[in-house]
Amino acid sequence: MSDSPVTSRTFVGPQFLAGTWRTLQTLARFARRQPLGTIGLLICLVALFAGVLAPWVDRYDWNEANYRVRLQGPSASHWFGTDEAGRDLYSRIVHGTRISLYVAFFSIALGTTIGYLLGAVSGYFRGWVDLILQRLIDAMLALPAILMALAMVAVLGAGVDKVIAAISIVYLPRAARVSRGVALSLRENAYVDAATVIGASPMRVVLRHILPNSLAPYLILASVSLGGAILLEASLSFLGLGVPPPSPSWGGMLASSAAQYALSNPWMVLIPGAVIMLLVLAFNLFGDSLRDVWDPKLRGR
Repeated sequence: MSDSPVTSRTFVGPQFLAGTWRTLQTLARFARRQPLGTIGLLICLVALFAGVLAPWVDRYDWNEANYRVRLQGPSASHWFGTDEAGRDLYSRIVHGTRISLYVAFFSIALGTTIGYLLGAVSGYFRGWVDLILQRLIDAMLALPAILMALAMVAVLGAGVDKVIAAISIVYLPRAARVSRGVALSLRENAYVDAATVIGASPMRVVLRHILPNSLAPYLILASVSLGGAILLEASLSFLGLGVPPPSPSWGGMLASSAAQYALSNPWMVLIPGAVIMLLVLAFNLFGDSLRDVWDPKLRGR
C-alpha cells in the first residue's frame, strides 16, 4: 500500500510533460501549415482575454461621462478618443468585446447544438421524420439571416438573452443541414449496422455513434459561424434591436456616431468598425484553417 503513492508520483510528471510536448508539437505543426489561421487564432485569443479581463485592462469607467473631454481624438490619455458624452472609447470597446463574444459563443453553441441534433435525427431516421424536419428547415433558410433575426427580436423583445435566442434560431437550420448530410453518410457504416443488430435503440445509435463521429464538422461549423454571429449582433445593435443601451455594444457605438460624427470625428466610426471587421476576419481565418486541417479532401493541398 505504501508503494502506490510513490508509483503515482513517479509517472505523473513524465506523462504530463509528454502530453504537453505533444500538444506543443501539434500547435507548431498547425502554425507552420496554417499561418493565416494561426494569426486568426491569436487575434481571437487576444479578444477573449480582453473580454474576460475587461475590468483590469480598461483605463476608465466605460459609462463615465466627462463633457470636458468630449469628442477628443486618439491621444496618450484616451487611446481611441472619446465619444459625444466624453466616454473613453477604448474602455467601451474592451467591455463591448465581452458582450459580443458572450452573445456569439452562447448563440452559436445553442443554435449549432440543437441544429446538429435535429439534423442527425433527420438523416438517420429518414422517411416522414426527415420530410417534416427538412421542410421546416427549408422554410427557415428561405428567409435572409438579418430578416429572421429582426423578426425574432421583434417577437421576443429586447435584451441580451433575447438576442442570443434570435441568433441561435438563425444558425439552427444551417447546422441541421450540415448534420443531416453527415448522418446520411455515417449511417451506412458497418459499426452502425452492428449496433442495430445487437439491439441498440435508434436514439442510442444517434447519440453514441452518429453524433460523436461528426464532432469535427460540428467544431468547424461552430468556429466559422462565430464571425457571422458577431456581425449579426452588431447589425441588430446598429438598428436599435440588439443589446440595449447603455451597454457598450460595438453596433450601438456605430449607430450613435455614424450619422452625426462620421466626417467631423471619424475615429468614432472607424475604430469600432475596424474592431468588428478584424474579429470577424480572425474567426473566419481560424475556421477555414480548421476545415483545411480536418477535411481529408483538403488536407493534402
